[in-house]
Amino acid sequence: MPTISMFYGILVLMYFRDNRRHHLPHIHVRYQGQEAAVLIEDGTILDGALPPKQLKMVHAWIEIHKEELFVDWELAINGDEPFRIAPLQ
Repeated sequence: MPTISMFYGILVLMYFRDNRRHHLPHIHVRYQGQEAAVLIEDGTILDGALPPKQLKMVHAWIEIHKEELFVDWELAINGDEPFRIAPLQ
């Protein structure tokens, strides 16, 4: 499960071959012991929870990097290493 980005204490991960459970392109986000699976398309939380402030930052980061995230998703579901993506600044 490669970490593809980190910012403000938030870890963004993308698991290899992770299209079996949720079936839709998503990322996993961890923040202070909380974890959520978040859709790349619209930022919907599929599973888990994050504090509202951190979720807003994740939504902004997704919007900025949506194209890169979809490329990384294709790599990851095929078992290839996804690229690192710039953090939110």
